[in-house]
Amino acid sequence: MSSASLNVLNFKEPKIRLLHLSWFAFFLTFVVWFAHAPLLTSIQASLDLTDAQVRALLILNVAVTIPARIVVGVLVDRFGPRIIYSWLLIISAALCIGFAFANSYNSLAIFRFLLGFVGAGFVIGIRLVSEWFPAHQVGTAEGIYGGWGNFGSAAAAMTLPAIAIAFGGDDGWRYAITLVGVICAIYGLIFYKFARNTPKGSIYFKPKKTGAMEVTSWKDLWVLMIMTVPMYIALAILAWRLASPSIALFSVTTMWIFMAILVVMMIFNLQQIWHVNAEHLREGVPEIQKYPFKQVAILNIAYFATFGSELAVVSMLPLYFLQTFEGLTPVTAGLFASGFAFMNLVSRPAGGWFSDRYGRRKTLLIMISGLAVGYFFMGLIDSNWWILMAVLITMACSFFVQAGEGAVFAMIPLIKRSMTGQIAGMAGAYGNVGAVIYLTVLSFVTYSTFFYVIAVSAALGLIAIYFMEDPKGHIAEVMPDGTVHTIKVGTE
Repeated sequence: MSSASLNVLNFKEPKIRLLHLSWFAFFLTFVVWFAHAPLLTSIQASLDLTDAQVRALLILNVAVTIPARIVVGVLVDRFGPRIIYSWLLIISAALCIGFAFANSYNSLAIFRFLLGFVGAGFVIGIRLVSEWFPAHQVGTAEGIYGGWGNFGSAAAAMTLPAIAIAFGGDDGWRYAITLVGVICAIYGLIFYKFARNTPKGSIYFKPKKTGAMEVTSWKDLWVLMIMTVPMYIALAILAWRLASPSIALFSVTTMWIFMAILVVMMIFNLQQIWHVNAEHLREGVPEIQKYPFKQVAILNIAYFATFGSELAVVSMLPLYFLQTFEGLTPVTAGLFASGFAFMNLVSRPAGGWFSDRYGRRKTLLIMISGLAVGYFFMGLIDSNWWILMAVLITMACSFFVQAGEGAVFAMIPLIKRSMTGQIAGMAGAYGNVGAVIYLTVLSFVTYSTFFYVIAVSAALGLIAIYFMEDPKGHIAEVMPDGTVHTIKVGTE
């Protein structure tokens, strides 16, 4: 296998320029998505929110990302990353500014819910980067894209409280978040001008059908349908939690209406999956065009534990430090909490590099094991700990969490190129399913128990990863004229 190393400073190389354009777009989406987290105390004081309402905002923040990642994955495979990323940045900027100037809890909650849409930006870059880098470098490139982009949540925690203070007054948080929205909108136009879907002369492969992910065996069709259901269950749990007496964002009647709508949507989605796949499965799929959906299902579970836990922890960590250790200010708590996401700069690229260098399955097994141990130690932290030791434990845990994410997305582009957006979208949605489940658990238990629950769920994920296979040989894609093009993804 060729070297997986990349010279990220070689700006003369088109694929390196594209990589930098992509990770910064993702970086901005995470700044927008988590701009509220380090400013929650100011937002709470400004609008006189209860603790239950703050917890509701945390859950709402990750809700709509579940369907958004699925839908955006389909759009990316159909229309290409360039136009979809540009529109996502511009629309998200408008929602960000709307959140900044919300004057009631209801409007704040609506904008927070809609802003979960920005979390779908990650899926777009996964397909884009995979188009520009060969198989022996794609893990490292995707790791840089994901890791440097994910750092946006840390950048928000490190800078936005200070920016809000600089603006001054009770509305400082509003101006800080508005600034983020303006920058995001401008970059959406820059991205459209300079980004391209593929290198010059390359083909952008598209799925033959849209509306649902294509599979290549009847067994895989049933697995896909089964894997679709938990996404709706997570949304149903969310609706139930938000209608509970402790939060009461909406009434019990509204909750049941919402759940009925979810059931209808799920049935329609399952029918679409069957309709898209049944015809070509009856005709038979040539052996060279088949791919194992089992790999997708396993990576969904791995991302549930890795990104699901990161998303949940990043959402609550500033408040956790503020409430666990006496004498901290919101700014200091935000800085300490940023250590978790700060590790993305090196850990997610490292996970991708290890995956390129030493194997996809082996790397995932090691990283998920480290994640489980890390969260166990985080569960032991209390107010008697030396705070710097707590921060070091947090950063050590985050290395395995984010390296595991890098290992997951080092594998995804090597399954089926024409459906990379949809596969990334489903895995990404499972990350948000994990976040909703974990944050819902947090609303019932102590911080320590919350970390223990993540550790146990990660350990269960190891069982699934044990059955994963390293990619070998080539994947086949059908050209517009009907001929078959093969893409090398591993060794024989």
